[in-house]
Amino acid sequence: MQPGTTRPRAPLCPSSPPLVDGGVTFGVVGGTADEPRVGYLSEVLPITDELLALSTPVSPTEVFRFAAPCAESACRHFDGTNCRLVARTVQLLPLVVNALPPCRLRPHCRWWQQEGKAACLRCPQVVTELHQGTDVQRRVADPNYYE
Repeated sequence: MQPGTTRPRAPLCPSSPPLVDGGVTFGVVGGTADEPRVGYLSEVLPITDELLALSTPVSPTEVFRFAAPCAESACRHFDGTNCRLVARTVQLLPLVVNALPPCRLRPHCRWWQQEGKAACLRCPQVVTELHQGTDVQRRVADPNYYE
C-alpha cells in the first residue's frame, strides 16, 4: 500500500519485518517494555534507510510497526487458511483500547479481515520483536503454541 496505490496484491500483515517488498510503516511504538502502545501514523510511510536509521541504537522493529503483503504459506504463523498469530492475539491478550484505533492499514489488514474489531482493540500492544516480555506475550508470538 505505497502512497498513491489503491489496492495491495494481498492482505497486509501488520506484524511484518521491515525489509519485505511492498512494506510500509504504519505505527510508532511507545509506552514501556512491559506495556508497549502503538501510536498510529496519520498516513502510511514508505520504508526507507533514513526511517530505519531513526531507531538507532535499537532494532527498527522495537520502534516502528511495519506491514507488508501477507506471506501466507511462507509464514510460520499461517495455517493454510488463517493467521494463527492474530488468533492467539485475540485469544490471549487483553483489550487495551475501547474504540478502534485510527489505523490507516485497516482496510487492507489481514488481522482486521480475519478477526475484526477484536484484533484492533488489542493491536496497540503488539510489538513485532520482543527481547523480553511477559509469558503471555511470548506464548502469543510462539508459532508452535496452541491452546
